[in-house]
Amino acid sequence: MSTGAPPASVVVVGAGQGGQQTAVSLREHGYQGRVTLISGEDALPYERPPLSKAYLEDGAYLRGDEQLWLRPATYYVNQSIDLVAGTVTGIDRTARAVRLADGSSYGYGHLVLATGARARTLGVPGAGLRGVHTLRTARDAAALGASLAAARRAVVIGAGLIGLEFAAVARESGCAVTVVEAQSRPLARVVSARAAAHFTRLHREAGTRVLFGQRVAALHGSRRGEVTAVETAAGLRLPADLVLVAVGAVPHTEPAAAAGLPVDDGITVDARLLTADPHISAVGDCASFPAPRTGERLRLASVQNAVGHGRLVAERLTGSLRAYDELPWFWSRQFSTTLQIAGFDKAPDREVVLGEHPDAFSVLLFRGNELRAVESVNRPGDHIAARRLLHRRIPPTPAEATAPGFTLKGYLTGASAG
Repeated sequence: MSTGAPPASVVVVGAGQGGQQTAVSLREHGYQGRVTLISGEDALPYERPPLSKAYLEDGAYLRGDEQLWLRPATYYVNQSIDLVAGTVTGIDRTARAVRLADGSSYGYGHLVLATGARARTLGVPGAGLRGVHTLRTARDAAALGASLAAARRAVVIGAGLIGLEFAAVARESGCAVTVVEAQSRPLARVVSARAAAHFTRLHREAGTRVLFGQRVAALHGSRRGEVTAVETAAGLRLPADLVLVAVGAVPHTEPAAAAGLPVDDGITVDARLLTADPHISAVGDCASFPAPRTGERLRLASVQNAVGHGRLVAERLTGSLRAYDELPWFWSRQFSTTLQIAGFDKAPDREVVLGEHPDAFSVLLFRGNELRAVESVNRPGDHIAARRLLHRRIPPTPAEATAPGFTLKGYLTGASAG
């Protein structure tokens, strides 16, 4: 089915994984119009997951950003993708143009907003001291790596994925590490209580001090303006010469909202990633979209989601009417442990654990009788099987999953044969 003639030009605002994938996929689908990719950073598009892991290990950040590039510079030249560094200050929907801070403007036949998200900051005294970091960009990672090289005591505020991944790197570098989390467990918005307990034990056994139910009240510094301690609301004073604030991210929706587009924890889009304006799409971390299987509105920060969104928009602009239907999946590496998650659910009401080894297990998350997600800790085979089962919509019920001898791979084999 066709959506009509492709637009004469496409402007993509944001050169992260979603924006870059949109531009690449347009060319892969034979789009012949002008493609402009506007980046808020003066750098080639690069991948971000290594920033809290491999990019910080053994001084890897000192070897430059080239190791992170998604494509070399020659690719964009050869594919006639115009890379522009600049900050978008406005969207004129009537004239179909975006304005940049330097006064330039770019007209579009279709606009793709891939503006991503920015690290959430702390609104407490001392948040601006030297040695206090957030982690979102390669520049952030390089600054954090330089501080880590000289640090003796680090405090990580927030026990989400980025906070725990950095805590593992810092501990392995020999730094004393304390993690402070306001919730009662780590990864509270990401994993089950069983998986959370495992990662708590993992970090504590590595020598990291992990504190739950603690809110930060202030950061203290020296006369030279360097951070020296973190103070909690309960009065604990934690010495630190490096602080990472890892308390989540805020979607960058201001240009969309100023242009009159609906915004609700992200730029609101439909199942085909279109905004209320038929000439504007949104993808990746900034987009709030309906979940394919449940219709619940989601905003996901993952490479898989950003790449899938970019591909879908490119397909639509070149003739497809397919709705976004990809299964979410995520991963994290901390110390020698790998966490892989297939699927997503905000409020599962039943868990089934597979595997008796304390360091290798999977948690099946159900809502009612429906399997919504599977968390796998050091069980890659389970992860692969779970993705296939969830994608093909042939998941087991709780009764089947608790039967003696049940395995995801065995169930997949039987379901495929049936």
